[in-house]
Amino acid sequence: MTDNVRAHIWVKGRVQGVGFRAYVEMAGRQIGVTGWVRNVGYETVEAVAEGERADVEQFIEVVKDGPPASRVDEARVEWETVTGEFREFGVKRSM
Repeated sequence: MTDNVRAHIWVKGRVQGVGFRAYVEMAGRQIGVTGWVRNVGYETVEAVAEGERADVEQFIEVVKDGPPASRVDEARVEWETVTGEFREFGVKRSM
């Protein structure tokens, strides 16, 4: 059995209108983590990812970098208890 982890990530900066959620969704699917990404307010994107530690850590780095037109000014990560509730990685309705 693999040792899965769950990370809850918030990034602030220029993350609206630059394809940030689509970029994060694609990265999540390519890396193979499960979870979701959504906009929270105007300058914040929130994501949750579950998977093997190395994959989740790689996902976090990709989210911190963001797509070329974006600018991440601040990133916060909280490690949470894995729930196994997700089947894939997708975009959630914005708050």
